[in-house]
Amino acid sequence: MRIKVGFGFDVHQLKDNHPFIVGGVNLEHQKGAYGHSDADVLLHAICDALLGAANLRDIGFHFKNTDPQWKGISSIILLKETMRLIREKGWEINNIDAMLCLEAPKINPHIPKMQQNIAEAIAISIDDISIKATTNEQMGFIGREEGVVAYAVCLIQKG
Repeated sequence: MRIKVGFGFDVHQLKDNHPFIVGGVNLEHQKGAYGHSDADVLLHAICDALLGAANLRDIGFHFKNTDPQWKGISSIILLKETMRLIREKGWEINNIDAMLCLEAPKINPHIPKMQQNIAEAIAISIDDISIKATTNEQMGFIGREEGVVAYAVCLIQKG
């Protein structure tokens, strides 16, 4: 059996009166993440971790932010397409571990729905998806609620 580890990172600017979608969940908040797609920072970090583990470059290579095809698209679709690329090379996911860093809103109540959305999109068990959240203790651009960051690692296996 072959195993590989992947690491993903994403960051998005927060803007007033903009949708805030994280893990496929629309969060109620006065600010939201801004980007070419729906700016789902969590799913983008997970896509990058998966693509990196399979040596398939990164999310920007496959889903360019200059391509109108991806404008406003749900990142669930990007995750499904990423999984198609991974499985095309014969890989399966063992697990995903992700961390969100933002001051508000509180993420904990939404984690089960985020896990469910991801599990359904890529056909793995919710038990294989860990999502955690922390603040930046009011420091830096995250602490000033100017941006949101996500990190993800994954383990994929073949054979």
